[in-house]
Amino acid sequence: MSLHHADIWKAIDRLAERHGLSPSALARLAGLSPTVFNPSKRISAQRKRWPSTESIAQILQATNTSLDDFVGLTMLVAYRHTLPLLAFSSASKDGFFDERGYPTGMGWKEIRFPGLEDPHAFALEMNDQGMEPLYRQGDCLILSPLERARQGDRIVLKMKNKDILALRGF
Repeated sequence: MSLHHADIWKAIDRLAERHGLSPSALARLAGLSPTVFNPSKRISAQRKRWPSTESIAQILQATNTSLDDFVGLTMLVAYRHTLPLLAFSSASKDGFFDERGYPTGMGWKEIRFPGLEDPHAFALEMNDQGMEPLYRQGDCLILSPLERARQGDRIVLKMKNKDILALRGF
């Protein structure tokens, strides 16, 4: 695999998007000048401008992203090698999801799961027998908040009262 100029910038843009940021906000988060990733500065009249290895290292550290994941973001279809994993019974507790329902905070484990495009996807592990026979203890549910529910899909909902429901869609 060879990396091209546009691939590196695509990965930076996708990393920013993954964290709900603009390229400028990503730079600020990493302690860099907000203009360092400005799209208008990526190609000058004389040459292509590459981001420095130091600036890439800083955004990876600031976003807790591995180099492996960053390289994955350069591909035509971005994918992830791991997903955040949480016990199903913990999903109703505070601090594990942001206001949009995306995973956040500490206490998550990881599960290997290649090929998923949703940067907000996560897994819930069934850790009791309350959902049998539909789900057994130890089953992992892979959830993709950006995916639209289709007829017959099994869906997981977090209610305003914080209860978690797993059911078959419409």
